Amino acid sequence: MPKIKIFSFFSGCGFLDLGFENTGFEVVFVNENFPPFMTGYRYARQLLKIPEPEYGYLEDDLVSLSEGNEKRNLQELIKDAAINSDFIGFIGGPPCPDFSVGGKNRGRNGENGKLSDAYIKLICQQQPDFFVFENVKGLWSTRKHREFYEEMKRQLYRCGYIITERLINAIEYGVPQDRYRIILIGFRCNLLKDKGFEINYSKVIPEDIFPWNKYVLYPQNQVFYYPWPQTNTFVENSEINCPEGIPQELTVEYWFKQNNVVFHPNSEHYFRPRAGRIKFETIAEGDDKKKSYKRLHRWRYSPTACYGNNEVHLHPYKVRRLSVAEALAIQSLPKKFALPNNMTLSHKFKTIGNGVPYLAAQGVAKTILYFLDMKNVNYQEDLSHQLELPLVYSPKSKYVV
Repeated sequence: MPKIKIFSFFSGCGFLDLGFENTGFEVVFVNENFPPFMTGYRYARQLLKIPEPEYGYLEDDLVSLSEGNEKRNLQELIKDAAINSDFIGFIGGPPCPDFSVGGKNRGRNGENGKLSDAYIKLICQQQPDFFVFENVKGLWSTRKHREFYEEMKRQLYRCGYIITERLINAIEYGVPQDRYRIILIGFRCNLLKDKGFEINYSKVIPEDIFPWNKYVLYPQNQVFYYPWPQTNTFVENSEINCPEGIPQELTVEYWFKQNNVVFHPNSEHYFRPRAGRIKFETIAEGDDKKKSYKRLHRWRYSPTACYGNNEVHLHPYKVRRLSVAEALAIQSLPKKFALPNNMTLSHKFKTIGNGVPYLAAQGVAKTILYFLDMKNVNYQEDLSHQLELPLVYSPKSKYVV
């Protein structure tokens, strides 16, 4: 297995990083600008008994890494890391509200949108062997944002990267959550040539070469067609048997039990309703069609794990919102993963909502590792046959067309 060192950016509380580390990558540098998230990252890492990153933590704006002494210091760290490793990788998911349909939608000119541009600039400056860029579906699903996304790709082409991209759904990797994310991965052209890839003309790695499907457990064109239960009348503390014919391991209730959420350190951390119980009691179990006040069904996957913009998720059979422990379970995190008590509830739910689901992160990491282990793959690029991310998405069919 190759030795791969990772520089992590926009690290949040480390969901993406944990997926890579538990696949065999070594995270050696962590950059997170928001102090509460950095505190949560370090706390969870200690709890899981993961060693400190070799080059430590940087609590600073990523933009600073592209200038002056910070830029030179990062170059030196990468140079040092390369001495005892086979590959250097950058991973990161810039904050997404400026591209989110449910967020600010300001695009490249928003404060968060500018960070996506800064991350691409940093990649082009520092030239890691490969990178991962993660973001919301909205980055390519609207024309304005798609133009910005395509311009970022052109920058990467000019800087010597060959890319592959996919709109993944977390549920494909075993996460109990219907959540789409765009994953853009790039490899230095020279790296692929050094590994024996014969590249005649290329900007994009063909889908029949990059093993996107190898670690997919539940294909999108199948998983949504199981006989998932719809709604049940809400009864507090009720018991309902798991229906036959569905993959139980993709359900909310399975993960609540798997992570033993009742006894989890964050089990009592949830928002108390201001208006009392009445509204919470009127919403049926499984009624998640509203923009807010969605009640999850215990024997179905969650619609997402985003809790901002007034999106309130209710417990399937309790008269309350989800706890932090339950939200972490829906993000498929290991049961020992927890957030510190002195972190505010708002910050806890924000970092959970922003984070890449753990099993999805691990699936992407495994895919990259498998690809880097491949040798002597020959292909001749014909851009007319390339599968770019589609502009059409069909909510009815629940998969990309």
